[in-house]
Amino acid sequence: MISFPASMRVFERGWLSSNNVLFVDDERAAIVDTGYATHAPQTRALVEQVLGARRLDLIVNTHLHSDHCGGNALLQAAYPCGTLIPASEAEAVRHWDEEALTFRATGQSCERFNFTGTIAPGDTLRLGGFDWSVFGAPGHDPHSLMLYCAQERILISADALWENGFGVIFPELEGESGFAEQRAALDLIARLDVRAVIPGHGAPFSDVSRALETASSRLDYLVADPARNAKNALKVLIVFKLMETRSMSFDALSNLCESARAMRSAADMLVAKDKRRALLERCVDELARNGAVRVEEGMVHAR
Repeated sequence: MISFPASMRVFERGWLSSNNVLFVDDERAAIVDTGYATHAPQTRALVEQVLGARRLDLIVNTHLHSDHCGGNALLQAAYPCGTLIPASEAEAVRHWDEEALTFRATGQSCERFNFTGTIAPGDTLRLGGFDWSVFGAPGHDPHSLMLYCAQERILISADALWENGFGVIFPELEGESGFAEQRAALDLIARLDVRAVIPGHGAPFSDVSRALETASSRLDYLVADPARNAKNALKVLIVFKLMETRSMSFDALSNLCESARAMRSAADMLVAKDKRRALLERCVDELARNGAVRVEEGMVHAR
């Protein structure tokens, strides 16, 4: 059983939403990451259950994928709170550029929110009565950050490290470097003195060495054949969308693959344009055989 300071509450969410970490001390109440848009009411309910009549003072986002910031707008409407985002995303949020923010690229949704400040690698945040160092963790996302408390030896790793891997390396889908950055993020974590990791998805864990070994092996596998990252990305985005919509036709999936840049780029790394539909059908068939989805009468359903 992993112990956390009394000023911290970890909300382990389902895979559609990122985990949330709520900090409450005498100075302020703050939450790190807010889950996906469709789960925003649940995020607010979790916060309200802990805070009661007290206000939420601050939102901190590790990165701005829709499953980490989808609850921002609703929490901002419920509380007059500040919001800190990665500094490198400030212009995209200020102008609400949904292409730059990857919402359109992944076929996902996020209600518009604002921000009051930024954070960047090298900064320190005071959360829950402890100092948290901000580290860059590009790879999964070029702008992603991690938070590390040296006093408690706790790492909030976002999607740079899960117990059994890490998030999709999205930059590689569009010809940008991501594998090397992911390797550097894993190396950075290995140099920290960490007793507990709170990942972006999945339960907190303490066997950091094993998780790093698993992640490193996974990265080696993807680097050896980048098409593996593309196919994994396509499957992940299909499953993610189904977790939101619950069911889709193959025509709807094909249209999504055409309109969502990340899905289209992943498919283009694997087959010619005229073979995308067949690729999607193969991906869905593999997902169905693995129990991730089910197919009935031409419709694809979430499990």
